[in-house]
Amino acid sequence: MSEQSTKQPSKFQQAITGEWHGMPSVFDADGNHTGFNKVNRASVFEGDRTTYWMETDFQNSGPLRNRFDTAGARFEFGVIDSDSNRIYCGPDFVGSGRPYGLLVDSNYYSPGWNTDLRTVNLILPSHGLQVYSSQLFEADTLVAVFNGLYVVTQDHDSNPDTQAFVENFLAQEQQAASKPFILPVKHAGQWRGEFEVYDDKQQLLGTTAVLIDYTPVSLTSADVRVQLSGVIDRSFSYRRSRTNQVHRFEGPDVFGNGRAYGRYLWSTQHFYGEALKIKSRDTLLDDKGTLCAIWNFYAGGKEQYTAFGVLDWHPGEQVLNARYVQP
Repeated sequence: MSEQSTKQPSKFQQAITGEWHGMPSVFDADGNHTGFNKVNRASVFEGDRTTYWMETDFQNSGPLRNRFDTAGARFEFGVIDSDSNRIYCGPDFVGSGRPYGLLVDSNYYSPGWNTDLRTVNLILPSHGLQVYSSQLFEADTLVAVFNGLYVVTQDHDSNPDTQAFVENFLAQEQQAASKPFILPVKHAGQWRGEFEVYDDKQQLLGTTAVLIDYTPVSLTSADVRVQLSGVIDRSFSYRRSRTNQVHRFEGPDVFGNGRAYGRYLWSTQHFYGEALKIKSRDTLLDDKGTLCAIWNFYAGGKEQYTAFGVLDWHPGEQVLNARYVQP
């Protein structure tokens, strides 16, 4: 029997088996919501080949539609599948993806869209979701952002109950997708959870417990203390503020900024006095304040850790209350 005929799919390929359904939002470069792109997609392992297909319905208006609408053409491209690198062989996308467990961080080029994409997908089995985002560039210039949640099915074509479940999920996504990334305005509290931590060679090192204390000091700013214990063991504090969709991190321990595109916030945070930074993508998963966080640590400009997980919000007391002036 040939080596090719006994080839097994990668761990990530096994994890994404099935047909995924989503209604990703489309944002312009400034963060304005412009519409949706309804998507069905799957990565199919057959014999010694992996084929990725995607059917899209670009429900959008304005200049981005002319660029990204495929007029019903189905995306279909070959993938060299492995747990080291997933290589995309065209014609629709050319580039590669780098798996870290259930996360894949991809960078590839779309000839049809003339954009270079950074796409991050994280599967959350406990939530039944895939948390997706794409940043689309011309060289280093951002031109658009796609993001949204996906659910997976195994029998969508034949099961009316599954079809109804998907339609209900997509309707919920349409309602939630343009909500802005705004953290609690008047209540203090904590985010608690655990990150998986991978090194620069994509090896799982273990876990890190995450505790984030959060206290609003105004309607658009808060004091934050982050405590990490485990594989990554450190604590740091900062004042964060928000003006519309622009977020700032104002020391004393980290400085940086970020921009939100709906429920998704991308940021870069530089540690004071160190050659260390975090580049993050944080996603508000629901109205309860649940955060899906992906933090990429860089030391001396080189990849150090890729850490990710879900953080649950535990509200505390209301610290911004009505004020009064005595007559």
